[in-house]
Amino acid sequence: MTQCQLCEQQMDDDGYLCRGCVKATRVRLECLPDLYAGLLPFLAPPGGNGGGRGSKPVYAPLPVVEDILDLRGPGGLVGTAEQWLTVICRDRGHTVATPDGGGIEARLRAAVSGLLANMPWVAVSWPDAGEFAADIRELSRSVTSIIAPVPAVDRGRRIGHCPAIDPSGTLCGAVLRLAPGEKAVRCGWCDTRYPPYVWAQLKAWMTEDEKARHAA
Repeated sequence: MTQCQLCEQQMDDDGYLCRGCVKATRVRLECLPDLYAGLLPFLAPPGGNGGGRGSKPVYAPLPVVEDILDLRGPGGLVGTAEQWLTVICRDRGHTVATPDGGGIEARLRAAVSGLLANMPWVAVSWPDAGEFAADIRELSRSVTSIIAPVPAVDRGRRIGHCPAIDPSGTLCGAVLRLAPGEKAVRCGWCDTRYPPYVWAQLKAWMTEDEKARHAA
């Protein structure tokens, strides 16, 4: 049995990438042209000049967001795809076709098409398959984080420290939070629940514990 170079899971088949990672890498490659296009609305900096209607800006705004310009430029998505295609073709002894113009988007589509065509060989026969797949995954994540960022998890409102005491007399002291949509406060450490009718007492306990900590 061999180990997949990307997910490090054991594989029943010989090669360098497992079937799941091959499929995921293909999907990421296929999405690169759409990710490239999706960056366009984010290229201009947000906001206006900050003045009222008809006012002149105090400072000239930046013409573009540089990080996004880099991703859409020759050294970004297209540069990464073309470089990997060049390395793969070199290692296979193939000639890399020179793009016939058409701009960066056309070059990106051509490079992606070439990479997809080589994926069967990459997965089974290329020792650098894991590095390639990891780079494509990171590139996809970088662009996706701009286009569709994952919203921050709402951990709820902080209440204080849990005043529960275990049978040995040890104070829990874990941070208590009221989770969104919940009516009772639950300690994530000791699992003690504090429904609304004990909140007044809960506050009193937490106040006593806070005083004790400062006095110690």
